Amino acid sequence: MNNRKVIIFSAPSGAGKSTIVGMMIKQFPQLEFSISATSRPPRGNETYGKEYYFFDTPTFRKMIDDGAFVEYEEVYSGSYYGTLKSELERIWGKGKTIVFDIDVKGGMNLKRIFGDNALSIFIKAPSVEELRRRLLSRGTDSPESIEKRIAKAEEENGFADRFDTVVTNDNLDKAVAETARKIREFIG
Repeated sequence: MNNRKVIIFSAPSGAGKSTIVGMMIKQFPQLEFSISATSRPPRGNETYGKEYYFFDTPTFRKMIDDGAFVEYEEVYSGSYYGTLKSELERIWGKGKTIVFDIDVKGGMNLKRIFGDNALSIFIKAPSVEELRRRLLSRGTDSPESIEKRIAKAEEENGFADRFDTVVTNDNLDKAVAETARKIREFIG
């Protein structure tokens, strides 16, 4: 993987990861977001090649067999997510640093694969109570779904020390500034 760098963002749901990633992409023109592949159908206005590359499950499984992925995971039975090798080549071909917005297990896998060519950043909510408040304020999940996300978040927080750096998002401006500083140090 020589000098091809990647930046990996992982966080429990509601920690503010996607907001921070979006701000980093705007702030650093040398970064480009890696679009993941999934076997789930598009939701709402999602479009192929923008939010995800959508494939049906048999096609996704064939792509696994053909070695098309750097990493992949069956998140729920028959529901796959993965990083296409072709997506990495596309971005590196432009001379850019790849940004991943990925679940915690996927983030640890990518760090293992890319080693020192990867900066792994774990975004953490200041507390479980704040995480619950953020998820409730979104108004997109049922109470049962929120409790599942909270339980998963508590489990995922246990892996924070496996990342190169942990940014606690208790103040968005401060979290963005800290993240930007880490990225500047990494990409030179």
